[in-house]
Amino acid sequence: MLVKIFASAIFGVSAQTITVEVNIDQGVGYHLVGLPDSAIKESNFRINAALKNSNLKLPGKKITINMAPADLQKEGSAYDLPIAIGILAASEQVNFVDLDKYVMMGELSLDGSLRPIKGALPITIKAKEEGFKGVILPQQNADEASVVQGIKVFGIDNIKEIIDFFNGDILLEPHQVNLNQSFFDQMENYPFDFADVKGQENVKRAMEIAAAGGHNIILIGPPGSGKTMLAKRIASILPPLTIDEALETTKIHSVAGKLANQSLITIRPFINPHSTISDVALVGGGSYPQPGEISLSHNGVLFLDELPEFKRSVLEVMRQPLEDREVTISRAKFTVNYPASFMLVASMNPSPSGYFMDDPNNTSTSSEMQRYLNKISGPLLDRIDLHIEVNPVPFDDLSQERRGEKSKVIRDRVIKARDIQTKRFQDSKVHYNSQMGPKELDAYCFLDDSSKNLIKIVMEKLNLSARAYDRIIRVGRTIADLEGSEKILSKHISEAIQYRSLDRNQWM
Repeated sequence: MLVKIFASAIFGVSAQTITVEVNIDQGVGYHLVGLPDSAIKESNFRINAALKNSNLKLPGKKITINMAPADLQKEGSAYDLPIAIGILAASEQVNFVDLDKYVMMGELSLDGSLRPIKGALPITIKAKEEGFKGVILPQQNADEASVVQGIKVFGIDNIKEIIDFFNGDILLEPHQVNLNQSFFDQMENYPFDFADVKGQENVKRAMEIAAAGGHNIILIGPPGSGKTMLAKRIASILPPLTIDEALETTKIHSVAGKLANQSLITIRPFINPHSTISDVALVGGGSYPQPGEISLSHNGVLFLDELPEFKRSVLEVMRQPLEDREVTISRAKFTVNYPASFMLVASMNPSPSGYFMDDPNNTSTSSEMQRYLNKISGPLLDRIDLHIEVNPVPFDDLSQERRGEKSKVIRDRVIKARDIQTKRFQDSKVHYNSQMGPKELDAYCFLDDSSKNLIKIVMEKLNLSARAYDRIIRVGRTIADLEGSEKILSKHISEAIQYRSLDRNQWM
């Protein structure tokens, strides 16, 4: 007897429906075809034990299983459940009804219980798009999948429960989650606040500008000056995720298996990889490509602490994602794309010894400092809009009892500036100022004569690149938006130029 069960395969952050065809005929054997990987080939051992421990059995006949389309590579243990159900239906041990209306996935334990899988969210989205009635997944994935409205999601604990459900012996209610409550709970419980930071008003101002325009920023200062403390709080002043952004971010974390017990990611990610990270771990890749730290920070913040300590090759692979906001991973038979629209926040010491040139604690020579800075290439620095010096906080600021401005107050100003940008770019694919291209710069960044002369002097004096010129104008546009000014004035350009510390020849 031939039975067809519907499952799903993950490619990038999208899913593709897979038809698992099970045919049982006279003879003996177990044949699994359709480009399965080792984990799928081992499924017969898990299925055999799970069926026996559920008072069922693997029929002693010729079992042929085809995973169509047969030219796509399938990987992972999540196909255990559809294969097992297909075998039970084809051997007529159980009389299933309406199997073709559901997509099911799940890894089987030897006792018949289900273990969680990766990619439940994109699987459910694809099932809804193709008109399936519902999806059947392990109970641990039910919250995540239930984020998708308009399709029934059934969370199952073990294979026996599925059999009873299709036989009509038990009635399962579709799983549901409260999206509004999820957003509220997680946003209110954000662990870091700018009110905890004393002093550093100039740095806070720069970070507010960076958040308002989605600009990349680097903090340069000695150990203990508060660079990491400040960086960890920048996500608290970014605008809340929209539902579309939350779904897109959750899909990436779902595919990577990083969701834990969350149903939906409702606060912007803050990813902080160690300086020993490899190229593949940062950008993504592998035999079966997985998203890297860059994609996991999509719609959020990627924080690289002690930037010069990262391998040069690791830093250079970031250049393309910073420009294109997408990571492309190519293999012989397929190519996958992972979104990577993140805000880069980096920090570094000004010298190998950790101090500025004029600091009495500095033991580094001028040439040693230059070699240290040369670990970061010019093209990468050009892609960072704001270079900010972070000096140690004076004792008087540290000892004062008055707390700083709360993140919520700063975030309200950032949201107002972002609203201006949303209206400005409503008819284009640009979302905020840092994404502006030549067309948008010409349309929305008109400079008066005084601003042009100011930039001309700075360009000639600092020998800035064309990319740095564009960055200054973009930052100036954001400063104007924070003030609610339609025009970019010379004072806005002047402040934007101040945030190019590493471009100054006399910086060291």
